[in-house]
Amino acid sequence: METLKNIMSAELWQGKTLADLLTLEFLASTAGSVLGALAILFIGWTVSVWVQGRIVKLSKKNRHLDDMLFEFLASIARYVIMGFTILFVLNTFGVQTTSVVAIIGAAGLAIGLALQGTLSNVAAGVMLILFRPIKIGDFVEVADKMGTVKAISLNFTEMADLSNVQVIVPNAKVWGNIITNYSTNTTRRAEWTFGVGYGVNLKQAEEIIRDTIMADERSHADPAPFIQVTNLGDSSVDFLVRVWCDASVYFAYRADVTRNVKEAMDAGGIDIPFPTRTMVQAKAG
Repeated sequence: METLKNIMSAELWQGKTLADLLTLEFLASTAGSVLGALAILFIGWTVSVWVQGRIVKLSKKNRHLDDMLFEFLASIARYVIMGFTILFVLNTFGVQTTSVVAIIGAAGLAIGLALQGTLSNVAAGVMLILFRPIKIGDFVEVADKMGTVKAISLNFTEMADLSNVQVIVPNAKVWGNIITNYSTNTTRRAEWTFGVGYGVNLKQAEEIIRDTIMADERSHADPAPFIQVTNLGDSSVDFLVRVWCDASVYFAYRADVTRNVKEAMDAGGIDIPFPTRTMVQAKAG
């Protein structure tokens, strides 16, 4: 009997004994707090979902806005609202939220120190999404990898290389390296070096090169093409050729022009020199 009395009189929570906690008044107030907490959770969850949806729809209404950026902002907004909702719920039960925030901060610092590499990727992912040096569909070269961007998450960037092989690059390596984006500009300048023999009529060779290149409908007349002799090599006179084209056709255009110019020079009798080696056999005795 004495043991039961001691149990009932022991302080359990906020200075209240077990006997106090079992009273109808306390149970009624607790039930009210639980119902209030559930109501706050429901309202907070509903508001967070609504805000997230509104932010995402904002990007859908304007095609000039980046979908990934607004999806990221929508997720951040939802987490912030739910975080405040949880603090309100704890406050409903009389928990000092300032101490909870301090505990969360200390825990966050410890977790941050333990996950420095992962957090650096997340931070780089945020920068990539906010400043958008690359976008989905861009053809880029980064961290010694070249390919088309397929996805950008908070931790990594997914690309498909020229062989359509999946390449995963941590965001810290993307943001911390030089990024070459071949898709930013709509036009590119293709460049070739064509060598001809020293005995060739240079004016005729230049005309053949110019006519062949400009006959290709992908060649831009403005800016004007650059075709000049720039080097006198050991066995050839070298023409440096620079012509603008659409970025989307660059690789096929450059390969086609190389072949077309070679065939045109052959048809025009233009000598294209190549290194030769003469073998001399020493006589015995």
